Amino acid sequence: MASGEVTHANVSAEVAARSAAELPVGAVFTNSGRISAARYPGDSPTTPPFSKRDLIALDDTLKAASEKALVRFSVYIGDLDGDVEASARAILAKSPEPAYGTLIAVSPNTRDVVIVSGSLVSSRVNDRVAALGVTAAVTGFRQGNLIDGLIAALRVMATAAAAS
Repeated sequence: MASGEVTHANVSAEVAARSAAELPVGAVFTNSGRISAARYPGDSPTTPPFSKRDLIALDDTLKAASEKALVRFSVYIGDLDGDVEASARAILAKSPEPAYGTLIAVSPNTRDVVIVSGSLVSSRVNDRVAALGVTAAVTGFRQGNLIDGLIAALRVMATAAAAS
């Protein structure tokens, strides 16, 4: 194993192959399950809505929370169509190992926050833990700082799930 490399013993080859086949060209799953994508030379860069520092902080928090709680946390920011819970569950189902995952889905335009958990972690990341996460996120969201709110939610949820 290379220095800094993370492995997950319970990541199945079938899940990795299925998920990798669904990615666009130039994108891969990292060992931790996150997606890394590259642009082709000459492609115009798009201006991301978050700073590099914010994205690194969110990535570090996702990794730490997942390791602490033994839950595969992920975040989705974007529109949730129709039934927001059903949309969030559909997004979670597309993630690697959804049974071990918890998704925090935020729809900024409609101001919806939905937290859904996979079947194998739902007893630890239950409605009480989700409510704690939303409560922790609200302060950052009200101040217009989505990343700070998500980081607070992840930290609180990981601590509560690890204690369960």
